[in-house]
Amino acid sequence: MRVGVLTGGGDCPGLNAVIRAVVRKGVQEYGYEFTGFRDGWRGPLEADTVTLDIPAVRGILPRGGTILGSSRTNPLKVEGGIKRIKENMAKLEVDSLIAIGGEDTLGVAQRLADEYGIKVIGVPKTIDNDLSATDYTFGFDTAVNIATEAIDRLHTTAESHMRVLVVEVMGRHAGWIALHSGLAGGANVILIPEQRFDVEKVCGWVTSRFKASYAPIVCVAEGAMPKDGEMVLKDESLDAFGHVRLSGVGEWLAKEIERRTGKEARTTVLGHVQRGGTPSAYDRWLASRFGLHAIEAVHDEDWGKMVALQGTDVVRVPLSAATARIKTVDPKLYEEVGVFFG
Repeated sequence: MRVGVLTGGGDCPGLNAVIRAVVRKGVQEYGYEFTGFRDGWRGPLEADTVTLDIPAVRGILPRGGTILGSSRTNPLKVEGGIKRIKENMAKLEVDSLIAIGGEDTLGVAQRLADEYGIKVIGVPKTIDNDLSATDYTFGFDTAVNIATEAIDRLHTTAESHMRVLVVEVMGRHAGWIALHSGLAGGANVILIPEQRFDVEKVCGWVTSRFKASYAPIVCVAEGAMPKDGEMVLKDESLDAFGHVRLSGVGEWLAKEIERRTGKEARTTVLGHVQRGGTPSAYDRWLASRFGLHAIEAVHDEDWGKMVALQGTDVVRVPLSAATARIKTVDPKLYEEVGVFFG
């Protein structure tokens, strides 16, 4: 059997660990051959490939990003896209695909499996941790560690100048990074997309912190929205999956805090720093396990499934279950950490 492998959507730490595990086990235990498709779904659309063998995956475990490249190409929006993918797979003698990605990449994989009969196995990847049917996605732990370290560092400079520092982290529809890093880093306010925030209440928490002779840190997810307002956008352009470019809520909030409290406020946008660099030990471990179980699913011909972490076990779930809805922060969990605000 020849297996195709692709990484789609935003890059994240741990992608190379999945690729390495898939190839190592696939070659050593099953005698499979592998074709790497470059730049996500663009690879099978254009038959752009690289050879994946054991020498090709040596030394990539600690590397961030992906040796295959990635993109937000959506073959469902390309005229004749599915037909081209089928023809190119046949021409390249690729029997099946392992698609490593998040909501959008795996949404395409699910359509290809369920509606077009293409043999696909999915692997959940996203720093946002917002895929259903899996407790965690790889990439999330690294992003949280990076954001937590940034908040740790910002405490000292905030207190040196007694100013408000607003930290904007990633999280379009789900506030998992903000919640975890904000709590771990000792932020005094955490704002997430699932709960619209009251600016006056935020300012109250900020003022309360100053009264205790400490400088406040506000951790806000990029998709968080005020009660009386809309999502702050970087611009109006859309990607191939219909997503707008976010970023700006941190700067907007800092100006509002400064205007309403009279306290100096500054913004730090972590942006792609959260997605880059070396994966954490946990993400290397989880990504490797996902890769091992993904190639087992291929061997079992259990198509249309995604490997998922449930408790400490890696299981298989239908791709449709993983992509049916976004996994968001439970209001009770957000309320639980509210004792630390202010």
